[in-house]
Amino acid sequence: MRMHLALLFAAVIAVSPLVGVAGEKQIVDVKELAGSWRGWVTAEAGQERATMNVQADGSYKASTTRGSTAEGKFYLQDGKLRYRSSRTTGTAKLSEDQGKTILTVMPEDPNYRTGRAEYERVK
Repeated sequence: MRMHLALLFAAVIAVSPLVGVAGEKQIVDVKELAGSWRGWVTAEAGQERATMNVQADGSYKASTTRGSTAEGKFYLQDGKLRYRSSRTTGTAKLSEDQGKTILTVMPEDPNYRTGRAEYERVK
């Protein structure tokens, strides 16, 4: 009986939609990132407001309200979204949550002074 309840519980969890959880969006071309983005980046001094403009070829320019800038390029490698910038390299993911498109950028080097950044597409 316990086994049946455990299996039933696992099945319910597996098929239930997760409320409030952003769904990752698979991209097939970096052109999907083209446009203006705004959000927050993690810097030495904490969170900073930032903007980023992405071109159709994946190249981008980002800046913070404190004057830090970075240039780089998004690209696909083995189906995964990645980036290389003047400061770091790492992974990125695109997700949708409550009608908003979110781009999350995560540097690979945990020792670098800049951390994760999260941008929302500007409509």
